Amino acid sequence: MTGKLDLDPRTVRHARSLARKAGRPIVTMAKKHTTVSVERATLRLAGLAGADEEGTPWVNRLVDVVRADLDDQGGLEHGVALPVWDALLRGEGDDLLTLAQKAAAGTIAFRLPEGKDATRARAAARKRVDAGLRTVDARRRERERLITRHGDAPRQPWIYLIVATGDIHEDIPQAQQAAREGADVIAVIRSTGQSLLDFVPEGATREGFAGTYATQENFRLMRAALDESSKELGRYIRLTNYASGLCMPEIAALAGLERLDMMLNDSMYGILFRDINPVRTFVDQRFSRQVHARAGIIINTGEDNYLTTADAVEAAHTVTTSQLLNEYFAKEAGLEDWQLGLGHAFEIDPSIPDSFRMELAHALLAREIFPKAPLKWMPPTRHMTGDVFRGNLLDGFFNLAGALTGQGILLVGMMTEAVVTPWLSDRDVALQNVRYVLDAAGSLHEDFHPAPDGFIASRARHVLGESIALLDRIVDDGMLDAIAEGTFGLMKRPADAGRGLDGVAVKSDLYYNPASEALDAPPEAAR
Repeated sequence: MTGKLDLDPRTVRHARSLARKAGRPIVTMAKKHTTVSVERATLRLAGLAGADEEGTPWVNRLVDVVRADLDDQGGLEHGVALPVWDALLRGEGDDLLTLAQKAAAGTIAFRLPEGKDATRARAAARKRVDAGLRTVDARRRERERLITRHGDAPRQPWIYLIVATGDIHEDIPQAQQAAREGADVIAVIRSTGQSLLDFVPEGATREGFAGTYATQENFRLMRAALDESSKELGRYIRLTNYASGLCMPEIAALAGLERLDMMLNDSMYGILFRDINPVRTFVDQRFSRQVHARAGIIINTGEDNYLTTADAVEAAHTVTTSQLLNEYFAKEAGLEDWQLGLGHAFEIDPSIPDSFRMELAHALLAREIFPKAPLKWMPPTRHMTGDVFRGNLLDGFFNLAGALTGQGILLVGMMTEAVVTPWLSDRDVALQNVRYVLDAAGSLHEDFHPAPDGFIASRARHVLGESIALLDRIVDDGMLDAIAEGTFGLMKRPADAGRGLDGVAVKSDLYYNPASEALDAPPEAAR
C-alpha cells in the first residue's frame, strides 16, 4: 500500500495496463491514417503562411488542389509533401507561397513523382520541415532561458486565469493586469465555434463570441505582451490556448512556432462535445501531441467537461478512465509526465451530504495515480446559481480542495461562472479568494492524511474499482464502440459519422510526411 489513500500499487498498474490495451488499437489506427489538417500542419512547419483575399489560408488552398489533382490516384492517401516539392523542383514556383497562389489560380497540375524524382522531392521536403522544427526547438530553448532569467511561479498550484474578450488588443492589457494580480498562466479561450472551422483564421482579430480567435498573429501578440509582464514581475508568465477541433495539428504547430506554454488538447473533447468524427480526432490528436512533446508544451485534458453533462458522483469513474487513456495516448506521442495537465473538476452538487469529502476523494485519487503530473483542477460551473455570495464560498471550497490535494494547475473560479461573462471586478474578487486560500493553507497538503479506512479513502478506492471495470469493458468492446455507446459524458458518437470525416484518408504504401518522420524519431535524434 502506498500514498495517503493506501492504493494497492498492483491495482494501479492493472488499471494502466488496461488503458494501454484499450488505447493501442486507436494508436494503430491513427498511424494508418492522415487528415487534411495533418497535411496542412506539415506545410505550416515548412513555412507556408498567410491567406488569400477571401481569408482562406494558403495551406488550405494548396492541399485542396493537390488532393483534387491526385483524385484518380487516391487523393490525400499519399500525403501532399511529394507532389508539392516535386512541383517546386520542376520549377512550378520559387517557393511555397508562389506555388500555392498558382495552384489556386489553376495554373499548376500536380503529380505523384516516382523513382529519382520522388527521392529528390522527399529530401527537399524533409529539409524544409526540419528547418521549421528547428524553430520550434529554438522557441523551447528560449522559454527555458526566460524562466532562468526571470524566475518561475513561486509555488504550485499555478493560478490559471481566463482572459478572452473577443478583441486581442483588449485581451492584452487585461492579461497583463491579471498577471500583476497574481495569475501565473493566462488562457485565451477561443471564440465559440472555432473548433468547427476547417481552417485557421489569419491575422489579429478584434471580434469573437465568448472568446478570441486562435490565430498565429494573436499568439505572437499575446506572447510578446506576456514576455513584457514576465520582465516586469520577475516571474515567467505562461500562455495557454486551445489545440482542439478540426485544426488541432495546425494550431499545435503554430503554438510551437510562437512559444505558447500550454494547450488544451484532449483526446475525446471534440468527439463528444463538438461531434467531430472520432477517427479524424484521434489521428489529429496524435500528431498534435507529438508537436507539443517536441515544443515542451504542457497539455491540458478535458475530463472536467464530462461532469457538466453527467452526474459528478455517478460518472466519477469515467473521469479516472479518461485520465488513464489520455496518459497512455500522451506518452505514446512522446509527452513526459511534467507535460500532462490531466483534467478533473469540482462539480458535485453541493447540496449532497459529504459532497466536499467526495470532492477530496476524487481529487486525491487523481493526485496519487498521477503523482508527477501537474493536474489541472477545474472550478464549479454546473451548480453555480447566480447567487454571488454562495458562488464565492463554493469557489473557496474548490480552492481549499486544490490546496489540500496538491493540484498543479488551478483554474480561477468566478462567482458568476456559467451565468454571465464575468466582469473585471468578478476577476478581482476571484483572485483575492484564490490568493487568500493558497496563502493561508500554505503546505497544508503535507498534513492532510485521510483515515486509511475512512470515507475519503474508501470512496477513492471505489471509484478506481469502477474505472477498472469500465476499462475491462472497453478492452472487450473496443474504444470506438464505447464512445459510440455514450460511455463518456453521455454523448453517443459513432466512428462512421461526425464532422470532418471527409478529411480523413488511409495512408498508401507511398505515403510520405517529413513532419511525421521527424516527430516519430527518438527525442535524442530529433534535437
